[in-house]
Amino acid sequence: MIYRTIYLLIYLLMEVGATMTNRQILFTSRPTGEATAANFTLVEAPVPELADGQVLVQHLYLSLDPYMRGRMNDTKSYAPPQPLNKVMIGGTAGVVVESRHPGFAAGDHVVGMGGWQLYSVVGGSARGALRKVDTSRVPHSAYLGAVGMPGVTAWYGLTRICEAKPGQTISVSAASGAVGSVVGQLAKARACRAVGIAGGTQKCDYVVKELGFDACIDYKQHRDPRSLYGALKAATPDGIDGHFENVGGAVLDAALVRMNDFGRIAVCGMIAGYDGQPVPLNQPSIILTSRLRVEGFIVSEHMDVWPDALAELGTMVATGALKYRETIANGLESAPEAFLGLLRGRNFGKQLVRLA
Repeated sequence: MIYRTIYLLIYLLMEVGATMTNRQILFTSRPTGEATAANFTLVEAPVPELADGQVLVQHLYLSLDPYMRGRMNDTKSYAPPQPLNKVMIGGTAGVVVESRHPGFAAGDHVVGMGGWQLYSVVGGSARGALRKVDTSRVPHSAYLGAVGMPGVTAWYGLTRICEAKPGQTISVSAASGAVGSVVGQLAKARACRAVGIAGGTQKCDYVVKELGFDACIDYKQHRDPRSLYGALKAATPDGIDGHFENVGGAVLDAALVRMNDFGRIAVCGMIAGYDGQPVPLNQPSIILTSRLRVEGFIVSEHMDVWPDALAELGTMVATGALKYRETIANGLESAPEAFLGLLRGRNFGKQLVRLA
């Protein structure tokens, strides 16, 4: 990793001064129903010269995440829609090539929201725009997954909303994904029973045999709501105290019925409805009769917890106590199809694009 970074930096420094070309993927049309590759356009543009206070970053990895699909809609949400004809939003990990900001130097390893492109010019003083990271024990890619936004999302939902305590049962949908896999492992570290829900035998085997969950339900084998509920009941004989929701739909319906009185549900995502279709609850009255706490959250609105969360997550990854899996597509041009595959559940673990 060190030699690769040095080689890359030398190459890039040789290019600085010459006209550098950036490759970018723009979001050029809003989908109606399912997103398609036609919603994106690959372009080239010169890398602009730096002004005082700016930093030039070359991206090594691009993060692909389900929230991006919601940002493609021109509807009211927790964040503004992705603008048309602009670089598609996305988290990135990379290395500083050139800096005109005193807080950053060429060779620094950084993470930020550089978007779907090879390079980004970032204001070094912009709050939260760029963060230096240590890659000596935690690799670049992990800062976009287990030790990044997905990991902190899992940490916040589990500790602040589900309020996991020893002996309790915690369930999580999309359990083999970047967020769900961390939820279950953090629950086990807190002496909880961890029950996952995932799609496919391979993913469920991974969740139980490699990540250490107590059980995992393959929803693809339980298409009927009664069957899904029966499988969840068998896996949660003492009911569910905290549920972490990434999907919605039939999975959430089944979890609601298994919730213990005064249970907590952290709603992180509703991927079942990202294409614009309504995802109604079958029995919303359970929220009242079981006196449940149901709370949606966006982890970027809770920056105060990030230092504590990252400290625990980083230590666990560095020591091997927290396992993670990645699906990596190669080259910027592969990003649209990799993103569409993510929305359809084709990835295994964290979906990334390797850019260099």
